[in-house]
Amino acid sequence: MAVLRERFPEVPLHDDVRTLKCLPAETSLVVAGFPCQDLSQAGATRGIAGARSGLVGEVFRLIEDSRTPWVLLENVPFMLQLARGEAMNVIAARLEALGYRWAYRVVDSRAFGLPQRRRRVYLLASLEGDPREVLFADETGEQPEPRLNGHPVACGFYWTEGVRGLGWAVDAVPTLKGGSTIGIPSPPAIWMPDGRIVTPDIRDAERLQGFKENWTRPAEAVAKRGARWKLIGNAVSVPAAAWIGRRLCKPGPLIEFNVQPMRGHRHWPTAAWNVGDGRFSVSASEWPVHRARKTLAAFLRFEPTPLSAKATSGFLSRTEVAKLRFDPAFIRDVRRHLESVNR
Repeated sequence: MAVLRERFPEVPLHDDVRTLKCLPAETSLVVAGFPCQDLSQAGATRGIAGARSGLVGEVFRLIEDSRTPWVLLENVPFMLQLARGEAMNVIAARLEALGYRWAYRVVDSRAFGLPQRRRRVYLLASLEGDPREVLFADETGEQPEPRLNGHPVACGFYWTEGVRGLGWAVDAVPTLKGGSTIGIPSPPAIWMPDGRIVTPDIRDAERLQGFKENWTRPAEAVAKRGARWKLIGNAVSVPAAAWIGRRLCKPGPLIEFNVQPMRGHRHWPTAAWNVGDGRFSVSASEWPVHRARKTLAAFLRFEPTPLSAKATSGFLSRTEVAKLRFDPAFIRDVRRHLESVNR
């Protein structure tokens, strides 16, 4: 709330959606995100009633009462797989029951020039417009993944992992998180081209989401500095939101994608729609645009922090028992880094 008050002083704020009785009469767009746990619960109940639990139910409560013309929902791609597709079916079926036409698309933040691999589902629904003219009016096609060739670029990974995965990203950081399950900030680590193992400055983390540096600094007036990591990790990438916003203001012609009728709801594709004639999978890529970007190493503006000895040691111990294959040069530099920070 402190950040919102500082950055948007003219906007009325309400601190808890659960106590919001109704939306302002002039509301034309509701934008919302909610924890995946809400969808798990909704899917587990196997019915529309399940969507009444958690924050996702508050979204339906508000738009049903106000008949809001447009609704934009954002979540992680895992929402498409929860409860073998039943959770996503709850969301889609509820929108359809309320008369909404909907479309969704998984989009990678790297498409907008940010060196952060952040895949998110954007689901747009409308009572009066065609959501396809917003989400499917742009397309550049899937881009090839950069390859590690002699380690010429920085690579991001999660030092909190190491047994089943790393969140590994070449020339990018993996998805910025809100923190660990116990509330401890957990910024990703970066294997720099010179062999250093570091974590980015919080101001660069803000920039990796498209914010200006120190955008979340007002939070320090009411919470510890680490709370800023949670705000950053839970945020929507600014240029992705701006792309949708511009298309809402100026819809474009629908691109001709390969479209196939969906059979059942157990396997949701990365893009789909239902504008009144059934559910269809869409062959759209996760890259609606392709904006030039700096390398991750060049993007970092502030001096990064060396990964601590404790964090490095814990990561190394997990890699030793893991069944994963690691680049030998990477493990070598991690060991060297541990020796350096211990000295």
